[in-house]
Amino acid sequence: MSLPRRDFLRAGLAGFLSVSGTARAGRARPQVVIVGAGFGGAACARYLKLWEPRVEITLIESNPRFVSSPMSNMVIAGLNRMEDITFPYDSLKAVVDHFVVDTVVAIDPGKRSVTTATGKTLRYDRVVLAAGIELMFDQVRGYDAAARKVIKHAWKASPDETGVLRRQLQAMPDGGVFVMAIPMAPIRCPPAPYERVSLVANYLKKAKPRSKIILLDGNPDIASMKELFLTAWKKHYGYGTDNSLIDYRPGNQPVAVDAAAMKVSSEFDDVNGDVINLVPPMRAAAITALAGARSGDNGFWCPVDYLSLESTAVPNVHILGDSILSNLSKAAALANNSGKLCASALVEIFNGRQPDPLPILTSTCYSASTEHTAFNVATVFRYNPAEKSMEVQPGGGFSSEESAKEIEYMRGWARNIWADTLGLPAGYRFSNAF
Repeated sequence: MSLPRRDFLRAGLAGFLSVSGTARAGRARPQVVIVGAGFGGAACARYLKLWEPRVEITLIESNPRFVSSPMSNMVIAGLNRMEDITFPYDSLKAVVDHFVVDTVVAIDPGKRSVTTATGKTLRYDRVVLAAGIELMFDQVRGYDAAARKVIKHAWKASPDETGVLRRQLQAMPDGGVFVMAIPMAPIRCPPAPYERVSLVANYLKKAKPRSKIILLDGNPDIASMKELFLTAWKKHYGYGTDNSLIDYRPGNQPVAVDAAAMKVSSEFDDVNGDVINLVPPMRAAAITALAGARSGDNGFWCPVDYLSLESTAVPNVHILGDSILSNLSKAAALANNSGKLCASALVEIFNGRQPDPLPILTSTCYSASTEHTAFNVATVFRYNPAEKSMEVQPGGGFSSEESAKEIEYMRGWARNIWADTLGLPAGYRFSNAF
């Protein structure tokens, strides 16, 4: 079935806003523990409470404030500030029964319990793990704790990562070299490395025009929106000419780094830079391994039942977003949608019914090519019961070209997904940048 494009784009935030199911009188309150208050976990908590208020929700998050990885490339490029993408959890705290700022250190699926670093033990009927990805620093020689003080990944947005990389870029001399190195897919947000290169090039073109960027890509080619990025690089940054700001080197998986020499190595190249932005390989979040759910793809990712996102390896454990072993997009919009799908399924389960047998998930991802232009990719996934898989449907696709209108859509998308995920109140005052 083909979906009109306008209906598809609306589905991202509206697809799960209607669900049936009321509490049955006299039943005990189901206990749900959600680990991680990012795009998936926060959305799951909000919508589960909205759709089934009797559920007692404990939401555990290690960070006191929400920092958005989407739009963080704009901070690195000097177009936004850290405070523009940082938000309070106040509205979310008002919705859930317990908001715990802590770190989970153990999960016992047999006892259905979660233990935190401060010694709390919490029982659950269902636990939802929404902690995103784990960065595997040990897969890159030399990328130890000391090196990470100098060489930043900035793949999980924070002042210590995103903010420091921005300051390093500002301090780089005109004529300096910015090196970015990324692993082979799967990675969180496949377009993000190429967007980051585009926006860093936008900054260098204005502020340090004699500088250049070297992108060491572990993939054999640009992994997402290739033609759109190449067209933008040629148009704005001289790609393909002797004066190109961007030196793109595919098939160069980063394997080692020397922070003292400011050198990153692949199997083919040793590259020195004034600033190095090294993103290591990824796998499902460490918390999923504590639960025994990281059982697929040689123990890297988590297979799930798509009807409820329950782990196929561990009962009563649900996995959201980036940690899932799947063809699903590892992107904020998909994580947000997966939180809603899981919430809907839990409502049905707690009321003795079966979850939706034909769920749909959607994902829309914007990428900026300059400070004034952007483009997007949009995807619809529908469950195929015969194959027990999520299949891409007609109706999605890519922008035909970059445009100024799309960067306004991008900022609107960011406002909407932040408000929807965190339950920000009507009239919330976003930064003037948005």
